Amino acid sequence: MDDHLMESAPTMHQTLQNIIAACNRVILGKEPQIRLALACILARGHLLIEDLPGMGKTTLAHTLAQVLGLEFRRVQFTSDLLPADILGVSVYDRNAAAFKFHPGPVFTHVLLADEVNRATPKTQSALLEVMEERQMTMEGETRKLPEPFFVIATQNPTTHIGTFPLPESQLDRFLMRIRLGYPDARSERHLLAAQGGRAILPTAAAVTDAAGLIRLQAAVTEIRVADALLDYLQALLEASRRDPRLEMGLSPRAGLALKQAAQAWALMQGRDFAIPEDVQAVLPSVAGHRLINAEGGPADASVLLNSVAIP
Repeated sequence: MDDHLMESAPTMHQTLQNIIAACNRVILGKEPQIRLALACILARGHLLIEDLPGMGKTTLAHTLAQVLGLEFRRVQFTSDLLPADILGVSVYDRNAAAFKFHPGPVFTHVLLADEVNRATPKTQSALLEVMEERQMTMEGETRKLPEPFFVIATQNPTTHIGTFPLPESQLDRFLMRIRLGYPDARSERHLLAAQGGRAILPTAAAVTDAAGLIRLQAAVTEIRVADALLDYLQALLEASRRDPRLEMGLSPRAGLALKQAAQAWALMQGRDFAIPEDVQAVLPSVAGHRLINAEGGPADASVLLNSVAIP
């Protein structure tokens, strides 16, 4: 990490702790998931939150945007949603005798794709370019999206009526997938007493802004990764491809995602170097939605941790 970033490391660490604390006041009893979501954003990745309806998925996305001081747009995905409803559309302006582009909700810092798997595959695929390239092309013209830009998508279980499974190519665009789960008894009691959740979301103050988040994301890329840790990452990737219990292993893109997420986790711990424990902390969320077991169903990423020795 360069001298400038080293000097500001304590400040960055305190900022990250303040972000987590602000989110904890809204999303009660879910600090591990909040930390993973923040690590995903710091690694410049897109986040998929999968759980039952009413578990706080949308509230978490809105809270992160508000605490990070970012522009936030929400799109409710439905079966009749069209790609133009996300990307924008060109409309003929009679006064100017020309077509004028009206940008869609994708032109924002945080795009919440709510219940993304309720839209048709055609509409889901409209997100692919913007998620990968952070730009969109329409009628031969390429338009850059704001920086920072990331997608937070929520997904209902695929067994629910009216859902379309996300294809593997789109799942691979999400750096992480997390689940919130039911709250513990104490947190749920606070929630019922209106001491958390949407009731106090308007009171959540911004801890940083877009420029501050970009600096944090730049600091992640400066986190040192030793050759021994790269060997460990490669061993995990190789194990996923050779394990007979897995039909599909991790791609090179998944390897890069795992490295970036581990660097982000190290920054959140106040270190300027990554260690194996950082990789282990993020592996289930980075790899879980990318692995397919021999029966064609989702695989447990913990099989990799148990089969590869720590350096």
